[in-house]
Amino acid sequence: MELKQLNEFVTVVKEGTISGAARKLNLSQPPLSAQMKQLEEEFGCLLFERGPRKIILTEAGRLLYERAVTLLELADVTRKELIDCRDGVTGALRLGVISSVGSSLLPEWIQGFHAQNPAVRFELFEANTYQLLEQLHTNLLDLAIIRTPFEAKNLVSVPLCRETLLAVGEKRFFVEAGCMTDCISLTQLAMLPLILYRRWEKPLTEAAAQDGLTLSCFCLGDDARTAARLADCGLGVGVIPASSRSFLRNSRTEIHPLQDDRLVSSILAVHSQTARLSTVARLFLSYLQTQAEPDCSYSSSFSS
Repeated sequence: MELKQLNEFVTVVKEGTISGAARKLNLSQPPLSAQMKQLEEEFGCLLFERGPRKIILTEAGRLLYERAVTLLELADVTRKELIDCRDGVTGALRLGVISSVGSSLLPEWIQGFHAQNPAVRFELFEANTYQLLEQLHTNLLDLAIIRTPFEAKNLVSVPLCRETLLAVGEKRFFVEAGCMTDCISLTQLAMLPLILYRRWEKPLTEAAAQDGLTLSCFCLGDDARTAARLADCGLGVGVIPASSRSFLRNSRTEIHPLQDDRLVSSILAVHSQTARLSTVARLFLSYLQTQAEPDCSYSSSFSS
């Protein structure tokens, strides 16, 4: 089994027919059919069946396709890393980032780094924390910028920023909860219909339970931007990280920092403990450390 054969197999699957894959690969159909037959003979199992319009993968074929895609991606990553070793800081940085950072803090970080290193290119992968951790473990990323809380092993973590959570929403909600000052307590928060960023459901629920409180969740979602926009529409009180306040668009939306030391979020740059860190990745990580702020919490008075 060679990478060339795997690439041909993946192309056949993506195109749906051997004839279509042959055109895509600039090959004639008989040699490509022979290569697919050779793969099946090597593994001793049928990889796909010819349907009326396109091929149909067998269970073995689906497994090979998943592994082949990963192997081809790793081969491409290795090629880029070798070019990086040869050329120094002129390579590409494969950077994973969570949405709440990618849409707020990251653009300024990249802007500053780019001014110092104009030859470096970026390949951004935006996903949630656990998806990015999985990509780190399969060596598809150089670095990832994620947010606590999370559970993972074999990682090197570099703290970048520590911030509070914010409760955001229309004034009427906070009046109902008796919150007329800058900060809001967990007791007051428990009186409100909440729009929660899913990553914070468990920490918030556990902290509330410790205080004998029960939270009322109106909406649960996967993105801080969505929580902010729903709160802007007056549907409830969103609970978002401080750096996500830039997602708010309604000037009437109030912002109240949550006063509870148990509910603080840290933004970290992480990389695999076992994988080689590229020259570009080391350079960017070093730059991020110069930009790190021990506390970037929102601290000014609430809007009205």
